[in-house]
Amino acid sequence: MSALLWTLKQGNGPILGTAIHSGHIVRPDIADILNVDDATRFREEDPYTDELTAIVDSRLIVHRSRFEMDLNRNRNCAIYTKPEDAWGIEVWKHPLEQRMIQITLQQYDAFYRMLDDALATMLQRHAKIVVLDFHSYNHQRQGPNAMPSPPAENPEIEIGTDTMDRRYWTFIVDPFIAALRDLPFRERRLDVRENVKFGAGWMSQWIHNRYPTKVCVISIELKKTFMDEWSGTLYRHRLNDYKSAFQATVPVLQKCLRTN
Repeated sequence: MSALLWTLKQGNGPILGTAIHSGHIVRPDIADILNVDDATRFREEDPYTDELTAIVDSRLIVHRSRFEMDLNRNRNCAIYTKPEDAWGIEVWKHPLEQRMIQITLQQYDAFYRMLDDALATMLQRHAKIVVLDFHSYNHQRQGPNAMPSPPAENPEIEIGTDTMDRRYWTFIVDPFIAALRDLPFRERRLDVRENVKFGAGWMSQWIHNRYPTKVCVISIELKKTFMDEWSGTLYRHRLNDYKSAFQATVPVLQKCLRTN
């Protein structure tokens, strides 16, 4: 089952990169009753964030669409059942059968068992670890020709930290943010802010509840300026530039973990 749901690659380092909303696949019985076309699903997923996880040697990439199960919401809310769960979208042609719900929840539970095992394995080698939890977000919701959302309220990169003991993890979070802000980026500086729109999701909360002083989850929301969010077209050079920026933070994080 796991081969169809996710890919986990465990390296030797103390940092895990995750992309739990990058998937687009849905299982056949779910696909038959989805009321959402591929383009709409793709627009609300986090495409290409799986590529960002390649900056570290431990990677967790989910292949299933968040429209099948949203792993960044708690178990009771992991299946979108009404439009307000999914940006006003009527997700299903008719309500899910109970057996479909049970299969989805079994997959959800399997993911969190696997995640717990993966973190425990890393903690056998390292006293503390960091999870870089990559997401992306839309900023042109009114249509392909509409003005983008105001930059003042929509950072280029948002860092979500509201599920952690922020004071305890200051030695990780502050240098990480500083490294991104100080980096020369396409002859300018990156707009990096903390907890403006999103904070952090359920996976982060789950990990911090379970490992409050052992695992620091940094939730990263990258504004979709690296692609056309309506056509799905990737601007490869922009994504590569962001990937390089995140790559530059890895030695900083490694040093923080070694010295604290």
